[in-house]
Amino acid sequence: MTVHFVGSGPGAADLLTLRAVNLLSEVPVVLYAGTYLDADTLSHCRDDAELVDTQHLDLDEITAHLVDAHRRGLDAVRLCSGDPSLYSALTEQTRRL
Repeated sequence: MTVHFVGSGPGAADLLTLRAVNLLSEVPVVLYAGTYLDADTLSHCRDDAELVDTQHLDLDEITAHLVDAHRRGLDAVRLCSGDPSLYSALTEQTRRL
């Protein structure tokens, strides 16, 4: 099981990288910031994907969802706003995982 940290840039569905679109269309679990991303962006996800809106979750709860996906043997995408290496909790999340 792999967790992919994917930046969503400015939040526009048509500005995602090809790699991001491919990952979203393949993975069964996607965690995303609902305050930032819209339905157009999530339309790249596969129809049966488990979508987890993280806008009301703290870091422990987000991590728990990723660990749960791992225990079920499922790949996941953590769709972060902006560039995850600059503007997100990437370090904190990878350290916990």
